[in-house]
Amino acid sequence: MNIRTLLIDKAIAAMVAAGLPEDTNPAVTQSTRPQFGDYQINGAMGAAKKLKSNPRELAQKIIDNLDLADIAEKTEIAGPGFINIHLKPEFLSASLKAANEDEKLAVEPHATAQKVVVDYSSPNLAKEMHVGHLRSTIIGDAVVRALEFRGDEVVRQNHMGDWGTQFGMLIAHLEDQINQGVDLESVALADLETFYRDAKKRFDDEEGFADKARNYVVKLQSGDAHCEKLWKLFIATSVKHSEEVYKRLNVTLTQDDIMAESAYNSELANIIALLKDKNIAVESDGAQVVFLDELANKDGEPSVFIVQKSGGGFLYATTDLAACDYRSNKLGADRILIFVDARQSLHFNQVELTARKAGLLRDETSYEFCPFGTMMGEDGKPFKTRTGGTVKLADLLEESITRAAAKLAERESDLSDEERSEIARKVGIGAVKFADLSKHRTSDYIFNWDTMLSFEGATAPYLQYAYTRVRSIFRKSGIDAASLTADVAINEPQEKALALKLLQLEEVLDLMISEATPHVLCGYLYELASLYMTFYEACPVLKEGVEPNVRDSRLVLCNLVAKTLKSGLDLLGIEVMEQM
Repeated sequence: MNIRTLLIDKAIAAMVAAGLPEDTNPAVTQSTRPQFGDYQINGAMGAAKKLKSNPRELAQKIIDNLDLADIAEKTEIAGPGFINIHLKPEFLSASLKAANEDEKLAVEPHATAQKVVVDYSSPNLAKEMHVGHLRSTIIGDAVVRALEFRGDEVVRQNHMGDWGTQFGMLIAHLEDQINQGVDLESVALADLETFYRDAKKRFDDEEGFADKARNYVVKLQSGDAHCEKLWKLFIATSVKHSEEVYKRLNVTLTQDDIMAESAYNSELANIIALLKDKNIAVESDGAQVVFLDELANKDGEPSVFIVQKSGGGFLYATTDLAACDYRSNKLGADRILIFVDARQSLHFNQVELTARKAGLLRDETSYEFCPFGTMMGEDGKPFKTRTGGTVKLADLLEESITRAAAKLAERESDLSDEERSEIARKVGIGAVKFADLSKHRTSDYIFNWDTMLSFEGATAPYLQYAYTRVRSIFRKSGIDAASLTADVAINEPQEKALALKLLQLEEVLDLMISEATPHVLCGYLYELASLYMTFYEACPVLKEGVEPNVRDSRLVLCNLVAKTLKSGLDLLGIEVMEQM
């Protein structure tokens, strides 16, 4: 249930009945102070300014037409025209009961489901995944999970880089390795970084190798069977590396979601022909170029978008235009979300403008470039190894698990070594993911081991521990949470604050989905856990002398907190545990 949306609908109806224009913004917000109610309708002031009328008188007209009999126990005008809404405890109790009994916590599916294509992760298959792939992979996956939770149809698209000049170089090097009898799995492709580096060194230094590599690119793009066989061998091993990282990261991408650059190869010539036929692309110095006046610089010079090289080769630009056509026209997407480094903003602006002019993107398709910032080291520079090299993502995750195990070893526990190892895995992976997801998508952030693995503050370990604390109540009480049928009695302010927060999940998910910003869910879960701790201290649950009906009411709240924490963390791809 989304209380805010319900109030917005009610407020709009009241405003129309009061004679206000239909496009009047009701401006419904959550109240930040209990004395001012639970929610506020603030639209009277903006409307009064436009209509040049008294805002308090307008607010009264809205209240006179506001049908909140089943929802609110009191509405009142405050200040210059705020309308404070105090929700009925009975309404909150019924809403909590419905959430507790529903698998999706009363989060309703979208009234009209959309088809959403989400382009994320997209590693270059010439190399192993490194920390630069983390943000796209986990931010995209969290948004995908939330979209599906709300009932949208999601098409995952892992636009892997498996085409281009570097593959001629790699294939030539791979062929030589095979001719020397090297076992590919255990040696030649076991370390993709080393393999790439060795091939690049030969390309730069070895006489004749660069020409051979360029020749292999042409052969590969022309469908040469020998080159294609070597290319597929390389790709298969490279994809296997990526899948191992996805599994460890608890990311939902599979091999079926790969829609790599090469998948569009047969369409690229058609894309150029279309752009030329429509006079969108013109020849310039032998290349095919789109000049975009919409992105002109301060001197009025149009932005230059090259879609085909002078030698006839295609570029990322061509492939991305073909992807627009496939996703919008063939798949029929309502939304296309692309999670890529912020430094590619200009490129994707050029892609959208060109694609819309050419009809490769339908007007009905929303094309949303979702840029993200950079993970920084303690020195404020992009995160690197101590020697200045690229940090492999697999190595980062392994180190986090090791550090988590060391942290957990400091805590007293009667768990077995096997249980502690599994908890360390969940804590280590969760810590890396939450540290990233809890920052605004567009922000750079400093990667800090001590902060992210802390059991205090807005971290995954804190939330995972909060979940285990709630679950421990049921172990101590011997009460099966699923058997609880009690109504929730809201008598204490801490109970009401917790109830209101629990009922805001759908509202938070809608914001996360519309803005593609998982940090809002991270913030919500931290606030929920914090409010639960305050509630638990102020409102005894299992303490001697607590009436059974009060105990059961509070146990229902505890159970809903646990379910919400678990569901919320699952949407972020973070696992919980019953004990730690």
